[in-house]
Amino acid sequence: MKPLIIIPARSGSKGIPGKNIKPLAGKPLIAYSIDTAHEICRRRGLQPSHILVSTDSEEIASVAETYGAPTIYRRPPELATDTAGSREMMLHAAEWAQSQGVDFDYILLLQPTSPLRTADDTEQCMRLYESELPDMAVTVREASANPYYNCFETAPDGSLQISKGDGMLTRRQDAPHAWEFNGAVYAINPKSLAAMPMGRFPRRIPSEMPPERSIDLDTPLDWEIAEVVIRSINPQN
Repeated sequence: MKPLIIIPARSGSKGIPGKNIKPLAGKPLIAYSIDTAHEICRRRGLQPSHILVSTDSEEIASVAETYGAPTIYRRPPELATDTAGSREMMLHAAEWAQSQGVDFDYILLLQPTSPLRTADDTEQCMRLYESELPDMAVTVREASANPYYNCFETAPDGSLQISKGDGMLTRRQDAPHAWEFNGAVYAINPKSLAAMPMGRFPRRIPSEMPPERSIDLDTPLDWEIAEVVIRSINPQN
């Protein structure tokens, strides 16, 4: 099966200004996702036309092109605002790719904010999608808080009550596993995406990634942590 690899990179980030092209351990952030996309294309025997950088910025496009990503497509301004949804962005990009004759079976979303994701992590999620054909296969990490053990809600009287279960578990190991999306890889059925928002997908299946590769860059602190992890993996960076 052939994916359309979408790398979303709009301008105007507020949490980390200019993050998509800001150097992370000596390389622009978006380059990590482009490198992964190229490796997937190499393994699958696909042309670079299966990589689509969705950006509204000429500066981001220029940097992406430097790292070998095709940059003919531009995201419309109305899909590059703070309130624009990922679903609409992907639908527009997929429609454009089809108009250009790109043949694909599903959408593979690689967000630049997950620079520690590897090609193997990506392939694992892709293979899971291709074997199960769900609405979406998505990378996850074990949740830091478990609703059966240490995640609480506020009751009407202001007291804390366990989110799920009876609150009698005394060991985390006895609680059912709880997962959280780590934002690294989404393999999405285009028909499902066209029919409904991703939050309403009836069948989403998890592809587990380790915590150390699940860093999602949202704040300057996240960035500093990622710098340390990358330099520890590749001291020459």
